[in-house]
Amino acid sequence: MKIKKGVTKGLWIFSILIVFSLSISIQEAGSQSKKSFLWKVQSKTNTVYVLGSIHYLKKEMYPLNKKIENAFEKSDHLVVEANINDTEKVDTQKLAESALYLDEETLEKHISPQTYELVKKELEVLGVPLEIISKQKPWFLALTLASLEIVKLGFDPEYGIDKYFLPKAEGKKKILELESFGYQMNLFCQLSEKDQESLLLYTLKDMKVVEQELDKLVQAWASGDTKGVESIIIRSLVEDKRLSPIYEKLIYERNRSMASKIEDYLKTKETYFVVVGAGHLVGSQGIIELLKGKGFVVEQL
Repeated sequence: MKIKKGVTKGLWIFSILIVFSLSISIQEAGSQSKKSFLWKVQSKTNTVYVLGSIHYLKKEMYPLNKKIENAFEKSDHLVVEANINDTEKVDTQKLAESALYLDEETLEKHISPQTYELVKKELEVLGVPLEIISKQKPWFLALTLASLEIVKLGFDPEYGIDKYFLPKAEGKKKILELESFGYQMNLFCQLSEKDQESLLLYTLKDMKVVEQELDKLVQAWASGDTKGVESIIIRSLVEDKRLSPIYEKLIYERNRSMASKIEDYLKTKETYFVVVGAGHLVGSQGIIELLKGKGFVVEQL
């Protein structure tokens, strides 16, 4: 059960790892005059609402903007990246094998001595025994460390946007997935050991500036400032070109796939409310621009 909980939290930190932890004040959340991270996408026959998700939040950051609540109420379906409440579909053994080394293999044998020393120093700061992470693969350790840092700052996945809307939809709306736990896990597993170590190294570096960056991110997300959020996302790519293949696999490839599924929803006559990590919506290769490129009418609310 401990492994299952860790895997679940790890999966849902990825968007935060890229966009960091975005938050909004109660006053900003209730303002109806500002743009939000919600888009209305229309075809000739249908409407799909696309909401940029924040996977870790604080209790006091609710209620959400009424524009968001109204769009949800109008929709027939709730679509999430992966249904984090549907744990019966999770193959715990398979996930553990994907995230952890087996037999005599350990993290120390798969990363450079320099990176391993940085990991040890960060664990000392966090107060986490080295033995706890010694079997974790680099990509999973990156997610674990980022998760620990964000929780330390007072954010909780239990108050994430996904967690908020899933129980509201149960019994009232059909819940669909753009992806699945298995699909997401496979993406990380497909990263080469070199790319996994690059991801781990950048995570260790970024943990030192997450708290300072929060104020900028709060304002960007709350005001619907897509350029502001995008600048934070591409900062890591600008600073470290080694992350390019990781971005392609974990962001851009997924954007194309998710945009294609949203396009299918737009061909129907039922309304969909799609909740996807905010980092997937911005930029020239983001879902919003991809949908615009397909000729759909897109409006930020």
